[in-house]
Amino acid sequence: MKHVTLIGASGFVGSAILEELLNRGHHVTAIVRTPNKLTQSHTNLKVEVMDVEDRNALVQVCHGQDAVISAYNPGWGNPEIYEDTLRVYPLILEAVKASGVKRFLVVGGAGSLFVKPGLRLVDTGTLPEAWLPGVKSLSKFFLETLTAEQELDWVFFSPAANLGNLQKGVRTGKFRLGKDDLIVDEKGDSFISVEDYAMAMVDELEQENHHRERFTIGY
Repeated sequence: MKHVTLIGASGFVGSAILEELLNRGHHVTAIVRTPNKLTQSHTNLKVEVMDVEDRNALVQVCHGQDAVISAYNPGWGNPEIYEDTLRVYPLILEAVKASGVKRFLVVGGAGSLFVKPGLRLVDTGTLPEAWLPGVKSLSKFFLETLTAEQELDWVFFSPAANLGNLQKGVRTGKFRLGKDDLIVDEKGDSFISVEDYAMAMVDELEQENHHRERFTIGY
């Protein structure tokens, strides 16, 4: 079993990943800012209340782990989500490197996926205006910072365009994985439940099929 530090463990995606990790017997150190949002309890779970911008604390919590999974998100309702994402994610990246952990798995976004050659989802004009600061900043971090990282064995796992927005509580295990192109079904919809996304993320933790690259998921 793996020993994993999970950043953002109380969030929508992070809590699903946490549940999947614990159900598979992994040992998890969950990093949260608001502990009362964390509903899980388990003998394999250790909770650390901290701000991920505290570099020294983050380095210490990550040290000795097999991997770090980051579901960090400054909050979709945060008016400074663009600035905060681009400020904090490089700090997380550097702290993971300083801790000596080599495997870094990032909960990515769908915005940088291609919907057709040369056209990324974020540039189609189809996304709600309110989403764009968060979508653009995470895409920028991936394209300009993470892809240049050569020390860590990282992956950026992009969900489908709709992540758990249409239905919840469905863990089917029946999904498709891809690389840089948005996955759509026969109706043209791009969707994945957060439970299946979490399942595939923990599959990647265990199997290590991707290295210094992005991959994606959809039905």
